[in-house]
Parts: sequence; C-alpha cells; structure tokens
Amino acid sequence: MSDTTSPDTAGSTASPDSAAGGPDFDTMTRDIADVPAVEVITTVAVHLMSAAAVNLGLAEEGAQHKDLDEARKLITALAGLVTAGATEIGSYHAAPLRDGLKSLQLAFREASLVPDEPGQGPGEKFTGPVLG
Repeated sequence: MSDTTSPDTAGSTASPDSAAGGPDFDTMTRDIADVPAVEVITTVAVHLMSAAAVNLGLAEEGAQHKDLDEARKLITALAGLVTAGATEIGSYHAAPLRDGLKSLQLAFREASLVPDEPGQGPGEKFTGPVLG
C-alpha cells in the first residue's frame, strides 16, 4: 500500500471549511490585519454616508428608497464615528468626512416635513447644531 497525497492538498494550510467552499477565516484575519486603521475608519464612514444618502432619497429613483427614520440612524452613527475618529485619523482624512456629514445633516433637515430644532437633528448631539 503506497501513501499518496493529492497534489491539490499537499502542503495546504487551508481549513476544512475552505476546502468545502466555506470562508477561510485564517486568510481573512491576516488580510484585515494588514489594513491601516485610517482606511477601515474611512471605508466604514463612506458606507454610512452612502446608505444615508440613499435613505434620504438622494439616489436614482430616490423617492422609492426614502426612509428618514433609517437615514436618521445612519447619520447619527456617522456623526459618532467621525467625531470620535477625527483625532485618530487626522484632519486630512477627517475634513472631507465632516463635510459629507454636514451635507447629509442639511439634506435631512430639508427632507423633513417638520424640521428638528437646531441641535436636535441627526448626529447633532455629537457635532452641535448644523445650520445652512
């Protein structure tokens, strides 16, 4: 009886899940460890901005996707992230995020039938009142 190893699996460090088509968590963990924190923070912020814009009805077929309750949540989360992360990522990266956040806050105020009082809009507990 000879001991033969398939060339596809010889020396492989893949987990059993990855061989079966499942996620390879070891590789995913190594990959995320190589991403700088500033990139992770800005990527998350851009995703929050994009989702908020869609929920404000600013995308194509905007009225179809408009949901101000969801937009409020996303803008508040974005404000918290930008406010807390600004000192960590530096003004070069934080300034455009702040500008985008302010634009979304103003768009929310415009889209609301009954605008919030200054300081009560989405994310304003983190940013302070946003005025046009």
